[in-house]
Amino acid sequence: MDSETKLSLIKYAERYETTDFLPEDPSWFMHQVEGKLNQETTAFIASCLSYGSRKQFMPKIQLLLDYANNDMYNWIKNGYYKEHFNVDDKTCFYRLYNKGVMRKLFDALNKLIQEFNSIGNFIKLNASDGLSAVKAITNYSAKSGIETIIPKNATSACKRVCMFLRWMVRNDSPVDLGIWNDFIDKRTLIIPLDTHVLQEAQKLGLIGSKTASMNVAIKLTEKLKDVFPDDPLKGDFALFGYGVNH
Repeated sequence: MDSETKLSLIKYAERYETTDFLPEDPSWFMHQVEGKLNQETTAFIASCLSYGSRKQFMPKIQLLLDYANNDMYNWIKNGYYKEHFNVDDKTCFYRLYNKGVMRKLFDALNKLIQEFNSIGNFIKLNASDGLSAVKAITNYSAKSGIETIIPKNATSACKRVCMFLRWMVRNDSPVDLGIWNDFIDKRTLIIPLDTHVLQEAQKLGLIGSKTASMNVAIKLTEKLKDVFPDDPLKGDFALFGYGVNH
C-alpha cells in the first residue's frame, strides 16, 4: 500500500470516528441504555436487525427498546418478550424476520443468559480472539436453530457478528464501547465486511475478490493492519469515510 493511500485512510478514520457518527448508526442504541449487561444485550439485538434500510430497521430496534423500557437485559432474562412475540406468529416484524423468528432469537438469548448470565461471559468462556468469538456465536446459532438471523458457521463474512464484536471490544472510541477489551484483543478483530466495504477496498486496491466471505474479511483486515497495526478496525471508519468522499 502506498503512503498516499495510508495517509488518506488515517485522515478519514479520524474524521469519521466521532460522536457525530452515532445518530445515523445502529451503534447509537447501546449508548442510550445504562449498565454493561444492558448495553451488550441491546447491542447484540441491534446488530441482528442491522441490514437493509436504516430508515426501516432503526425504528424496529427502537420499538424493541420501548417494549423493554430501555432494559433489554432484564426483558430477555425474565422472558417479558413473550408478551409481544409468539412462536407461532407469522406476522412480519422486519423483512425476512416474522414475529415467530424473533421469538426464537429471544428464546435462544434467554437460554444463553440463564446459563452464562451474560453474552460477555459466554464469549469469555468460549473464545480467546476475534475469530473464535465469531465461531462461538455462529456455533450457538446452529445449536439454537436461529440461522435465519445469525449464520450457522463462520465461512460467510458474518458482517453483523463482526460489527457487534467491534462495538464490544474496541476501546478508546467515541463509537465503540470496549467493554470486552480485557478478554478479547482488538488487534484480533475481523472487519465487518459487506458489499459496500468490499467495493471501497477494491477501489483502493486493498482486495481483489468481488465476493464477501470470512477469508476475504480476514485478508482485508490484514491489509488494514499495515495502516492501523494496533487497531485494524479503525479501518472500518476509514473505508466508510473514503466511500462518502469518492
